[in-house]
Amino acid sequence: MSHWILFLSLLGFLPLGMSFCPKPCRCSSNITDCASQELTEESLPASFSPSTSVIFLNDNRLSFIPNGLFDNLKSLEVVHLWQNPWECDCDILYLRSWLQWQQNRTYYRKVICASPAHLQGRIIAYLSEEEIITTCQYWYCSLALLFQLCLSVLILIQVVLALLVIVYLRRFQKFAKEAKRLATEMHQHGDT
Repeated sequence: MSHWILFLSLLGFLPLGMSFCPKPCRCSSNITDCASQELTEESLPASFSPSTSVIFLNDNRLSFIPNGLFDNLKSLEVVHLWQNPWECDCDILYLRSWLQWQQNRTYYRKVICASPAHLQGRIIAYLSEEEIITTCQYWYCSLALLFQLCLSVLILIQVVLALLVIVYLRRFQKFAKEAKRLATEMHQHGDT
């Protein structure tokens, strides 16, 4: 429903400033309460009313916040995020960055990592980018290994093709010498 209201607002059928309440949240004035709804990243609303100033997302099953979710909420003052199983890997970089831009980080002291084990219990706003990126490298390493393997196979194919070209060039040289010898013999026999 909220997607249709936003779509109609963008088309000009409804005023853009009109507030809407995304399902399964409860809304009053500029507050959107989505607390304790068992929300995951898939069931999290894709957008909130532009006039929203407070969002409750606490006590859900969120492990990260989708990139850009809070970017267009100019009136947003605070988002309650505690009691979620935050997974502090590459997907948490957007939330960490957003938290670091907040003027009053005391609201976010209970927003802590549930995993991986070496970051468990750490406050997300105070994690360094390097700490998070080290958790992402498992797939970077796999991807790098795959590229190295493909590169090795391509180099091997090029070596084999180069050897085949050399072999065929030598055969061609032999055929050319034999053809030249036969042509010379025929020319000599033709003169006699």
